[in-house]
Amino acid sequence: MNDDQQSPDWTPTPEELREKTEGTRERLGQTVEALAGKADVKAQVKDKAAQAKDQVTEAAATMTSRLKDGTSQEVTEKAYQVTQAAQGAHRRRGPLVAVAAVVLVVLAVAKKRGNERRR
Repeated sequence: MNDDQQSPDWTPTPEELREKTEGTRERLGQTVEALAGKADVKAQVKDKAAQAKDQVTEAAATMTSRLKDGTSQEVTEKAYQVTQAAQGAHRRRGPLVAVAAVVLVVLAVAKKRGNERRR
Protein backbone atom coordinates (compact mmCIF):
# COMPACT_ATOMS: atom_id res chain seq x y z
CA MET A 1 0.00 0.00 0.00
CA ASN A 2 1.38 3.40 -0.84
CA ASP A 3 0.66 6.70 0.93
CA ASP A 4 -2.14 7.54 -1.50
CA GLN A 5 -3.99 4.32 -0.60
CA GLN A 6 -3.99 5.21 3.10
CA SER A 7 -5.81 8.52 2.66
CA PRO A 8 -9.60 8.50 3.09
CA ASP A 9 -10.14 9.99 -0.38
CA TRP A 10 -8.19 7.25 -2.16
CA THR A 11 -10.03 5.31 -4.86
CA PRO A 12 -8.42 2.24 -6.47
CA THR A 13 -7.70 2.40 -10.17
CA PRO A 14 -9.34 -0.10 -12.52
CA GLU A 15 -5.96 -1.83 -12.93
CA GLU A 16 -5.57 -2.18 -9.14
CA LEU A 17 -9.07 -3.59 -8.90
CA ARG A 18 -8.31 -6.12 -11.69
CA GLU A 19 -5.10 -7.20 -9.93
CA LYS A 20 -6.89 -7.60 -6.61
CA THR A 21 -9.72 -9.55 -8.28
CA GLU A 22 -7.27 -11.84 -10.09
CA GLY A 23 -5.42 -12.55 -6.84
CA THR A 24 -8.69 -13.36 -5.10
CA ARG A 25 -9.76 -15.67 -7.94
CA GLU A 26 -6.45 -17.50 -7.79
CA ARG A 27 -6.68 -18.06 -4.03
CA LEU A 28 -10.30 -19.18 -4.37
CA GLY A 29 -9.32 -21.68 -7.08
CA GLN A 30 -6.60 -23.13 -4.87
CA THR A 31 -9.03 -23.43 -1.97
CA VAL A 32 -11.61 -25.20 -4.14
CA GLU A 33 -8.98 -27.66 -5.41
CA ALA A 34 -7.86 -28.43 -1.86
CA LEU A 35 -11.43 -29.02 -0.70
CA ALA A 36 -12.21 -31.21 -3.70
CA GLY A 37 -9.18 -33.36 -2.90
CA LYS A 38 -10.32 -33.81 0.68
CA ALA A 39 -13.86 -34.65 -0.40
CA ASP A 40 -12.79 -37.36 -2.88
CA VAL A 41 -13.27 -40.30 -0.51
CA LYS A 42 -13.19 -42.84 -3.33
CA ALA A 43 -9.73 -41.74 -4.45
CA GLN A 44 -8.45 -41.71 -0.87
CA VAL A 45 -9.72 -45.25 -0.29
CA LYS A 46 -8.16 -46.45 -3.55
CA ASP A 47 -4.83 -44.93 -2.51
CA LYS A 48 -4.96 -46.61 0.90
CA ALA A 49 -5.92 -49.96 -0.65
CA ALA A 50 -3.05 -49.68 -3.14
CA GLN A 51 -0.62 -48.89 -0.31
CA ALA A 52 -1.81 -51.89 1.70
CA LYS A 53 -1.55 -54.14 -1.34
CA ASP A 54 2.00 -52.91 -2.01
CA GLN A 55 3.00 -53.61 1.59
CA VAL A 56 1.58 -57.11 1.50
CA THR A 57 3.17 -57.81 -1.87
CA GLU A 58 6.52 -56.59 -0.58
CA ALA A 59 6.23 -58.81 2.49
CA ALA A 60 5.39 -61.79 0.28
CA ALA A 61 8.39 -61.05 -1.93
CA THR A 62 10.65 -60.89 1.12
CA MET A 63 9.35 -64.21 2.39
CA THR A 64 9.75 -65.77 -1.04
CA SER A 65 13.31 -64.51 -1.19
CA ARG A 66 14.03 -66.08 2.17
CA LEU A 67 12.56 -69.32 0.91
CA LYS A 68 14.96 -69.37 -1.99
CA ASP A 69 17.78 -68.95 0.51
CA GLY A 70 16.83 -72.28 2.12
CA THR A 71 14.71 -71.27 5.11
CA SER A 72 12.38 -73.57 7.01
CA GLN A 73 8.99 -75.00 6.08
CA GLU A 74 7.31 -72.62 8.54
CA VAL A 75 8.54 -69.62 6.55
CA THR A 76 7.31 -71.28 3.37
CA GLU A 77 3.86 -71.59 4.88
CA LYS A 78 3.87 -67.97 6.06
CA ALA A 79 4.88 -66.75 2.61
CA TYR A 80 2.04 -68.73 1.09
CA GLN A 81 -0.41 -67.28 3.63
CA VAL A 82 0.75 -63.73 2.92
CA THR A 83 0.42 -64.28 -0.82
CA GLN A 84 -3.08 -65.68 -0.37
CA ALA A 85 -4.02 -62.74 1.88
CA ALA A 86 -2.83 -60.30 -0.77
CA GLN A 87 -4.89 -62.04 -3.42
CA GLY A 88 -7.90 -62.20 -1.09
CA ALA A 89 -7.62 -58.50 -0.30
CA HIS A 90 -7.68 -57.77 -3.99
CA ARG A 91 -10.87 -59.82 -4.42
CA ARG A 92 -12.52 -58.19 -1.40
CA ARG A 93 -11.77 -54.63 -2.52
CA GLY A 94 -15.47 -53.71 -2.83
CA PRO A 95 -16.40 -54.36 0.80
CA LEU A 96 -13.08 -52.89 1.93
CA VAL A 97 -13.79 -49.69 0.02
CA ALA A 98 -17.29 -49.52 1.49
CA VAL A 99 -16.04 -50.01 5.04
CA ALA A 100 -13.29 -47.44 4.56
CA ALA A 101 -15.79 -44.95 3.15
CA VAL A 102 -18.08 -45.43 6.15
CA VAL A 103 -15.14 -44.95 8.52
CA LEU A 104 -14.12 -41.73 6.74
CA VAL A 105 -17.67 -40.38 6.88
CA VAL A 106 -17.93 -41.18 10.59
CA LEU A 107 -14.59 -39.47 11.25
CA ALA A 108 -15.64 -36.41 9.25
CA VAL A 109 -18.91 -36.12 11.17
CA ALA A 110 -17.11 -36.55 14.49
CA LYS A 111 -14.57 -33.89 13.55
CA LYS A 112 -17.34 -31.50 12.46
CA ARG A 113 -19.20 -32.03 15.72
CA GLY A 114 -15.99 -31.49 17.67
CA ASN A 115 -15.42 -28.21 15.82
CA GLU A 116 -19.00 -27.11 16.52
CA ARG A 117 -18.57 -27.77 20.25
CA ARG A 118 -15.50 -25.57 20.41
CA ARG A 119 -17.40 -22.53 19.14
